[in-house]
Amino acid sequence: MGELNPAQSDAVATLSGPLLVLAGAGTGKTRVVTFRVENLIKHKTAADRILAVTFTNKAALEMQERISHQLKLPKRVRRGQPSPPRPQIGTFHSHCVQILKRWTGELGYPEKFTIYDRSDAESVARTVLREIRVAETTLSPSDFLNIVSRWKNAGVRPENADSAATSDQEHIAASGFRRYQRALKLQAAFDFDDLLVYAEQLLVESDKIRSAEAGRYDHVLVDEYQDTNGCQYRIIKALAESHRNLCVVGDDDQSIYGWRGAEVRHILNFRKDWPDAKVVRLEENYRSTDAILSMANRLIAFNRQRHDKVLRPARPNGIPPRVLQFPDENAEAQGVIEEIAQRLKNDKSVSAGDFAILFRTNEQPRPFEMELRKKKVPYMITGTQSFFDRKEVRDVLAYLRWIDTPQDELALLRVINVPPRGMGAGSVDKLLKEAVSSSSSVWKVMQDESFVAALPTAAQGGIASLKAIQRKYQAQFDAPDPVASDPTQSMTMVEVLIKLIDELRYREEIQRLYADPEESAMRIGSLESVLNAMAQYEENNQEPTLDGFLSSVALSGREFGSGKDKQQGLNAVSLMTYHSAKGLEFPIVYMIGMEEGVLPHRRSITGEIDSVDEERRLCYVGVTRAQDELTLTLPQSRFKWGKPRPTYPSRFLYELTGQGDNPNRIKSIQAAAEEAKKQKRSKR
Repeated sequence: MGELNPAQSDAVATLSGPLLVLAGAGTGKTRVVTFRVENLIKHKTAADRILAVTFTNKAALEMQERISHQLKLPKRVRRGQPSPPRPQIGTFHSHCVQILKRWTGELGYPEKFTIYDRSDAESVARTVLREIRVAETTLSPSDFLNIVSRWKNAGVRPENADSAATSDQEHIAASGFRRYQRALKLQAAFDFDDLLVYAEQLLVESDKIRSAEAGRYDHVLVDEYQDTNGCQYRIIKALAESHRNLCVVGDDDQSIYGWRGAEVRHILNFRKDWPDAKVVRLEENYRSTDAILSMANRLIAFNRQRHDKVLRPARPNGIPPRVLQFPDENAEAQGVIEEIAQRLKNDKSVSAGDFAILFRTNEQPRPFEMELRKKKVPYMITGTQSFFDRKEVRDVLAYLRWIDTPQDELALLRVINVPPRGMGAGSVDKLLKEAVSSSSSVWKVMQDESFVAALPTAAQGGIASLKAIQRKYQAQFDAPDPVASDPTQSMTMVEVLIKLIDELRYREEIQRLYADPEESAMRIGSLESVLNAMAQYEENNQEPTLDGFLSSVALSGREFGSGKDKQQGLNAVSLMTYHSAKGLEFPIVYMIGMEEGVLPHRRSITGEIDSVDEERRLCYVGVTRAQDELTLTLPQSRFKWGKPRPTYPSRFLYELTGQGDNPNRIKSIQAAAEEAKKQKRSKR
């Protein structure tokens, strides 16, 4: 095993009993997994008696390819010829499908069943909510499924859901949970969560099934063990407890999926669950320079609940990481993108694909997208929708387009019943048919009082409301400059837009549609992004107009950052969330928005979500994506609803740079927490 370092060799050579491989970032985890499977087979374990599970199809495919290459297995076998035995490698969900196929009769399901994707599941949920007379504005099918999913992964069954409910929406979901499961069963269908839930039920409740399934394998290997939820944890335990040949590979310092049910305590408590377990630490990092790893080690040491380990660099020295401050988030974007553009222009040793810009919240990429487009630098955005593709942004821009040009039929039809104003599908269909038959626009038909009078009363009211909004706000956007004789027009364009959003009650509509506070906050943040873009436009133009703003937005969205770029594998700058960046690496990394309330997220500061520890792990993941260069940036102020607000440096900056006990840090944290509490009180 000359290709492995001593710790890797130890993990590969340990062939029996429970084994925990603590694989730090960039330490060759996948290499160890593939070599260990090969070594098991060399020591007379039948290949098909080895089960390896991971979390994504991509990871499973990579593992399959590497192991097939190591074992020199043929990629294809001619029909009719016996296939050589292979290790069973796949995701948790794919393995659970195989269990269900063997035992569906025990659940009262037919032998053949369907797996419903999210869209199919939402259709079932919509029918269930209609049956129990719940309007989508009270609980949407998507939010219903999110609540049910959380319960399923926590082991809550339909009959116990009402006891687990803690809010009005959860009590409504509880009343529909049993109906939803019954509807799936009538259609011989499982949703994605059911694959885990029912597989666990079979393994835990039936000695016969547990014995049969566990008896299929002599060794079980789990990749990314720190990401297991309760259901997955119990499945693995059931499959391995008889032979006890369980190898789990992971890194508690990279456990960043608590929000979707992952429990870091599974890897932290492995020795308690398996007292005779051997622990091997992979600490030699082949990815990052010493300068970068020193920062990473310093940061993660502030988490107390963790396995003790320190990454050691295989690459000495390196360029020291930088911390850059900018006046605001727009200057931050301009500074970073200008630097990247100049590097690409003057340094032929780098390409656009070498750069990654990592962010925490969905609002952050907007000014960076704008600057990348201006500089004509190709980019791909991952882990969030493009700013220009988000529903809230498209809704608000459609309102502005229609107010500015009421004949814009696409914009009108998008906003005609958003938020709901009595313009049901039947009324809209009548408007469209009349527009086609009279060869005119929908807006023109809406001016025909005799036609409108024949529509339902609710639709008549909706049309009157739309007409009033269009007249009122077209006049206000046309004359946004202060006029002493008419104080109602003494407003900036941003103030007019805020007034429009308030009159539409669009923020309240978002909160009604999305039960999850983080989801609704993210969507409301998208509205802020439009306001901030408009504020920047007004600041940079002496005679700002609504038409000018809409043109600038349209032009900036034409060329780069499209999904097509991503599909074509364009050599492009990567914009991505920290969650999406996990498992990847880039020569040059920018971590933007290093401020309290962003990273760590404000909801961790106020205690609304799990502790700051997971946010620190998220920051650690960001730092360890960098191979050669790392830059951390922060704005000194950030626009909130069109106005600049001061920011406070992230506590992680002080921890990264060795100033973790700096009194200014404590002051900034307290100030940010107080500000967050103040905002929460004002919303009430």
